Amino acid sequence: MVRVKSRYLLCEVNVSDQRQRLLIDERAIGFAVRNAVACAHGDYGAALCGIGFSVKYVNAHTGIVFLRCPKSSYRLIWSALTFITSIKKQGARVPCFISCLHVGGTIRTCQKFLVRYNTRQLHRMLPKCKNQEEIHQVRQAILSCSSHLLKGKEEGSGEEEE
Repeated sequence: MVRVKSRYLLCEVNVSDQRQRLLIDERAIGFAVRNAVACAHGDYGAALCGIGFSVKYVNAHTGIVFLRCPKSSYRLIWSALTFITSIKKQGARVPCFISCLHVGGTIRTCQKFLVRYNTRQLHRMLPKCKNQEEIHQVRQAILSCSSHLLKGKEEGSGEEEE
């Protein structure tokens, strides 16, 4: 039996109003990506997007999205992400854009990248803190990210998550 190779795109949904981000869910993201691929690449792209494409994870609070697609067509989907300007949900249009942060072979590699990315973002936030309470909160967040990364290295299981 032949194993189907997939690629996972770790994306971030950027919106101007953070409250509108809560309207975004898996179906809305999937529909927007499929429409963008169909518009950018025509029937060929729509057919490739229909085979093996799925939205694996959406965090509406942080705007993080995991997309799974076949290895042979991930570049088509990746290139079509730039054409998404809004996402429709329940009759409302949420103006946004989607940026791809990382492309990985497994969800686990994307998760590890996300932990490192969040840690770097928190280190950038540390000099901008105005008082000691904010500094303490940012340091706690950095330590929790670092401990999560170290815990993942210690476990070191070779299993892939889907």
